[in-house]
Order: sequence, then structure tokens, then C-alpha cells
Amino acid sequence: MVLVTGIELVLILLGAIVLLSIGVMVVFVLVLRALVRRVRRSPAVGGTVLRTRARLSRGPQRTVLAMRVRLDEALHSGRAAVQLTAGTGTSGSRGELPRLFRRIDEESLVLDLQLRLMESETDSAVLADEIPAARHRVEQVEGLVRRVRAAVASGLSGTTDDALSALGSDVDREVAALQAGIEELQVLNRRDGRFAPTTRPPAASTVRDEGNRP
Repeated sequence: MVLVTGIELVLILLGAIVLLSIGVMVVFVLVLRALVRRVRRSPAVGGTVLRTRARLSRGPQRTVLAMRVRLDEALHSGRAAVQLTAGTGTSGSRGELPRLFRRIDEESLVLDLQLRLMESETDSAVLADEIPAARHRVEQVEGLVRRVRAAVASGLSGTTDDALSALGSDVDREVAALQAGIEELQVLNRRDGRFAPTTRPPAASTVRDEGNRP
């Protein structure tokens, strides 16, 4: 039988506390890294960081970052419009627009990589030559996104017009039925004599009564 002295017991407890502390720190670091990765992948956070960098930059790099901001905002607006078609059930745009926008998104991803490469360019002359072509590509993406949004808006407005017209017809029918019911009720009330004017018997003449007295 092995006897454990007081010093050994204290050392064992200290070792257990140290191991527990190390385990807690490892778990904390892993959770923190997962949160940081999720935040970095968030489109909202990425867009905010990008706009902040564009405001704080100077020179040609600021122009490149401004184009990245325009590209990000265009894709965000197009993505929001396409997502609306999934909940409306509109025919045509529901099947074609998401597929077309995925192609726009893929090409825009390549364009964004080109712009990020231009950020690291140190030669101002080379950067100045590349900026017009990059700006033209960004404008092309913006034009495509505007056409996608116009198609979504057209589909939604057409659905809304049809629904409002049908709703107006239903309201007119209900109002006409209600008016007919009120008129029929009034006719029945007149037949029952509820609205017949009350007549009083003619009062006897006071003068005639006095002349007939003995």
C-alpha cells in the first residue's frame, strides 16, 4: 500500500489545476478563432471594413477600394432582389434569375480578386493604366445587376396589380351583397308595419260639445 504524503497531495492538486487551466485556455482559443473566422466571412462585416478602408486610403489605392465597394454594393442589392423571388412564387424569374445571378456572382468574384491584386501594385503608372479597364468591368456588373433588379420589380409589380384587381372585384361584390341585404331588410320592415306612421283619432270639437249640452 502506497502512502501519499501531504506534499505529494498538494503537488497532485496543483498539477490537476494546471491541466484544467490549460484545457480551459485551449477551448477558449478555439472558440475565439471560430468566432473570428465567422465574423470575417460575414458579408456585412466585410462590407463595413471595405468601406472604412476606402475612406482612409489615399491615392490610386483609394480608387481601387472605391471600385471594390461599388462592386460589393451592387452584388448585395442583386442578391437581395433574387432572394425575394424565392418567396413570391413568380414564374419565369424564379427559375432563371437565380441561375443568371450566380454567373454574375462568379464573374464578380474573379473581378474582385483582380481589384485586390491591384491594391498591392506599387507602380503608380501601371496602376493608372489598369484602373480604366477595371472601372469599365465594374460598371458592366452594375448594369447587369440593375437589369436583374428591374426584372424582379416587373414580376412583383405584375403580381401585385393582378392581386389588387382581384381584391377590388371581391370588395365590390361584398359591398353590393351587403347593400342588397340592407334594402331587403328595409322592405320586410315596411311590410310588417314597423315604419307605418301612427294616426291619432280626431279630437272632438269643444264648441260642438258645448252646443249639444242641455
